[in-house]
Amino acid sequence: MKKALLYLVVFVAVQILGNYAVSLVWAWAEGVTVDESLMMSVPVMIVSSAVYSLILLIIFLACRWCVVSRTYLKSRPVGVLFWVVIAALGTIIPSEWLLEQMNLPNVNAELFAKIMATPWGYLAICIFAPLVEEVVFRGAILRALLESYRPWIAILISALFFAVVHFNPAQMPHAFLIGVLMGWMYWRTGSIIPGILLHWVNNTVAFVVANLFPGLSEMSLDELFGGDQQRVLLAVAFSFCLLLPALFQLNQRMKRA
Repeated sequence: MKKALLYLVVFVAVQILGNYAVSLVWAWAEGVTVDESLMMSVPVMIVSSAVYSLILLIIFLACRWCVVSRTYLKSRPVGVLFWVVIAALGTIIPSEWLLEQMNLPNVNAELFAKIMATPWGYLAICIFAPLVEEVVFRGAILRALLESYRPWIAILISALFFAVVHFNPAQMPHAFLIGVLMGWMYWRTGSIIPGILLHWVNNTVAFVVANLFPGLSEMSLDELFGGDQQRVLLAVAFSFCLLLPALFQLNQRMKRA
């Protein structure tokens, strides 16, 4: 647990310091105060994401807190990766339905929408986040927890850490659930590749919807389906028709590492 907590503290600290350092440099370059720099939050956040993502990758890989190899890819896990994509698609509507039932505050909604509206936001949300977070939370934190705890205890703890560091109540339930799924995939394969793919699909779908159908991302499922609860439940049921077979196939295809 001590190593896992160390990795978590490093992850949070590098993010905070990276954001602050970029804000200071941005303020100096623009001739404004740090507070004014932070008001330009979208470009600052995107640059910060690139900076702290690179620093985190260097730290976790150089210290070998996360061990990366091509062994898993050499096994040509095409079937596994296909069903990972299907599983990712199957989680979206049920997760949204669950969030709407819980009615949690979305404290980052406005900033998140602004980041999603720029092409550079794709790098921050769909490239940097999946890669770095899988290296940290599955490749390092879960790997360390598996040394001391039973697999499902370790998976649940790592998923809880993953949910909490989003610092946004509206994102936490979904982050926890896909954290469990990605943790299970890491435990079964010993690789972060399936988790990176699922994470990428999840974030990319949100980015594409936000940009191609800007009004759609702000609608509830009830509004999307014209207030017809039966249609909403059918959409949830259809998603489970994707998710459950995908989980079955992954369970059959993923060999224990």
